[in-house]
Amino acid sequence: MTEAILSVVMPVYNEKQTVLRIIDKVLKLEIVKELVVVDDCSTDGTGELLKKATFNSRVRIFFHDRNLGKGAALRTGLEQAWKLRYGWAITLDGDGQHAPEQIPDFLRHAHGTGATLVVGNRMTNAVAMPWLRRLVNRWMSHQLSRRAALGLPDSQCGFRLLRLKAWAHLQIDSQHFEVESETLLAFVAAGFGVGFVPVPVIAAPRPSRIHVLPDTLRWFRWLRRSRPHPRPPLADVVPLPT
Repeated sequence: MTEAILSVVMPVYNEKQTVLRIIDKVLKLEIVKELVVVDDCSTDGTGELLKKATFNSRVRIFFHDRNLGKGAALRTGLEQAWKLRYGWAITLDGDGQHAPEQIPDFLRHAHGTGATLVVGNRMTNAVAMPWLRRLVNRWMSHQLSRRAALGLPDSQCGFRLLRLKAWAHLQIDSQHFEVESETLLAFVAAGFGVGFVPVPVIAAPRPSRIHVLPDTLRWFRWLRRSRPHPRPPLADVVPLPT
């Protein structure tokens, strides 16, 4: 049984500068029993780098044959963890913006609160964010908080711990960056506990992949048509790794 074991899912796209360093950091954590890396058809040599590298049995690499988007890459990785009957998964980006050594903080929060989704909160030090990203994040988080009738301080952070059985219980279809928002609203609407833990703002070594105007417009179109339907909470409890 692997129900109580933690899997880490890392979508990557053109992360040649950082991907091997992040993998090494994740594998230093004994609590991580599997790392799933999903290359979303990188064009900078990331895929070739991953194919040539030598990893131990804790690492599984998947490759999309065309660029499908972050949401699709996350689904590929989470489906793999779910098929192998992992109970919990951490999602983090491969660009160095998320510190793997903070993973135990997410576990402690879930263990102490019973949350099935724990999200990193960068807004405790929002001044460290580029001003436009900070403004957009706050606006999006405000809109989602109104929709959820719940305070959601950082709705866009991709550094998350989630219970896989709860995730598999929901219909989450977004292919791109709005996947973070859809996942958050879906967990809230289903009655699953959601929590936040402070994480630092860490700059990636390359420009952001988020294109503020087109991605914000697509996000707004998603919000206008999204109507998550509540589903009954799961009755059983999957223990957290210790």
